[in-house]
Amino acid sequence: MTIEQLESKLTNEELNSIYLLHGEETFLLESILKKIKKNFGEILLGINYIKIDEDNIKEILPNIESPSFGYEKKLIIINNTGLLKKEGKKKNIYLNEYKEKISKYIDSNYDVINESVILVFIEKEIEKKSLYKSIEKNNGIICIFDTQNIMQIGKRIKSICNGYKVNIDDNTIRYFIETCGTNMQELINEIRKLIECVGINGKITKELIDNLSTKQIQAVIFDLTDNLGKRNITLALETLNNLIYTKEPIQKILITLYNHFKKLYIVKLAQKHGKNILDSLKLKPNQTFLVNKYSAQSKLFKEEDLRSIVEELAKLDSDYKVGLIDLNIGLETILCNYCS
Repeated sequence: MTIEQLESKLTNEELNSIYLLHGEETFLLESILKKIKKNFGEILLGINYIKIDEDNIKEILPNIESPSFGYEKKLIIINNTGLLKKEGKKKNIYLNEYKEKISKYIDSNYDVINESVILVFIEKEIEKKSLYKSIEKNNGIICIFDTQNIMQIGKRIKSICNGYKVNIDDNTIRYFIETCGTNMQELINEIRKLIECVGINGKITKELIDNLSTKQIQAVIFDLTDNLGKRNITLALETLNNLIYTKEPIQKILITLYNHFKKLYIVKLAQKHGKNILDSLKLKPNQTFLVNKYSAQSKLFKEEDLRSIVEELAKLDSDYKVGLIDLNIGLETILCNYCS
């Protein structure tokens, strides 16, 4: 089941008896969990609401079997216990035995579960073995919370703006995401700030985003690189110093710059040898929109210049680690050398 389908189901239907929520998009997962709790109704921790983690796994079955005094059902959240997680090299025999035990219990006692409890399993990553198959077989709702792509994020931002009767066009939404990143929690915080500023029937513009939103370091690095590519050393240094002023760790700036120029160099090589740029960059699903930005920016530099900058940044990192140079001075030197 997709996230959107589950959201709709929780809005229009009663709660299911078993859920399995897994994936890396923790903000949307937490949002779904809040809806499950809201639909469940009044919760009292230890009475009709039980939280299970890796430290109290043994309490799962006793809590399923014991009544929730004064309440019709019990909500049991089983959060990152490792019961559905992929096994590492060191196998946990106890955990494997308990997986099988819970799996068999669900298969044999589904009617009891359906009548008295709501189980919500939460894991970051899973393996489709016995417990997963038991959840699937017994009408469990399984939803994967993958990182959202640019279109999915855009729809959610648009929906939030519509809910507050605030106008924003598709190009501005795209610019907003490029500026503020793809982390859903951070995007929600930023869009609410903009919505409060313009008010009902107001319009969010690129200028407003530039003035009010907190730019992600990646977006600032794009600005810095644009200025460098145009050999505008004054603006390039100003952008670097603004990053430092906002207390971004200088080591993080160096690493981000190195990775950025490395990607530009990869784009150049991919174009030169007729390779697919998206495959070469190995971007996440929510970063595919960056292909055009990297491609456009790479045109500002020659292949040999990009290679030289990457090598200089790598050498700066090495020299800094053995105390030969200050990172701030080293970064400024690299930028000035290129523009000169």
